[in-house]
Amino acid sequence: WCGRRAGWGRADVGQLCRPCVESIAPALLYRVFFLTPAIKDSLSRLFSRCGHVQSVDICDKPGPGETKHKSTSKFFNHKTVKGFQVAYVVFRKPAGVQAAKALSQEGPLLISTESHPVKTGISKWIANYEASIVDPKELKAEVDAYMQDYDKKMAEEEAKAAKEEGVPDEEGWVKVTRKGRKPGLPRTEAANLRVLEKEKQKRARKELLNFYAWQHRETKREHIAQLRKKFEEDKQRIALMRAQRKFRPY
Repeated sequence: WCGRRAGWGRADVGQLCRPCVESIAPALLYRVFFLTPAIKDSLSRLFSRCGHVQSVDICDKPGPGETKHKSTSKFFNHKTVKGFQVAYVVFRKPAGVQAAKALSQEGPLLISTESHPVKTGISKWIANYEASIVDPKELKAEVDAYMQDYDKKMAEEEAKAAKEEGVPDEEGWVKVTRKGRKPGLPRTEAANLRVLEKEKQKRARKELLNFYAWQHRETKREHIAQLRKKFEEDKQRIALMRAQRKFRPY
C-alpha cells in the first residue's frame, strides 16, 4: 500500500514505497500527517533527538491563527476528529528546528517501532474501551466542583445586579429588571435533595394506589356507582324541567 495517496508525510515512510519517498518534496516533510491522539507521544519521541520538544499541537487543517481551547473536563467536551490532520512540533529552542530540517537527509523515520509500537487493531480497541470506563468517584467530584463554581458565579452575578439596581449609568438610564413572585429554586445540593425526596414520595404514593386486585375492583365499583348516581340525578332534573315545560333538547 502506498501512503502517498493518503497524503502521509516523511515520518510515515514505513508505509511508503521507495519511489514515493524519493519523490516527496523537502518543503513538505514533517508537515502533513494522518494522526491519532496516541501519535502525539510518538512524534514527541521522534523529534526529541533534534532538541527539547515543548509541545505537539494537532490541528484540523494547516494555517496560523487556529484557536486552541483547553479542555477543563476529563469526561466531557472531548472532540473526536476523524480524517486527516496536521501536527505542529514546537521546540524550546530554534536550533531544534534546524536539526529537524536536517533529518530529511538522514533517511526515513519510523513512528511505530518494536520498542515503541503504535497500538492498532484489537489492541487499540481494547485500550479505547478501557479508557472509556468512567470512575464514578472522579466523575462525581468533577460535577460537584463544577456546580460549586457555577453557584458561586451565579451568586456573584446576583449580588452585582442587586448592587447596580436603581443606579443610573453614564447616560442617565436606569436598568429595570422584572422579578417574579416565586423565584426559581437555587441550584444547591440541599435544594436538589428536597426535589428528589418529593419525587420519591410522589412515586411511592402512586405505586401503592390500587396495589391489590381487590382495591382495583373496589375503585372500579365505586366509579360505576358514582356514574349511576349522576345518571339518576340527571333523569330527575329532566323530568322536573318537563313538568315545568322548560325542557328544550334542541
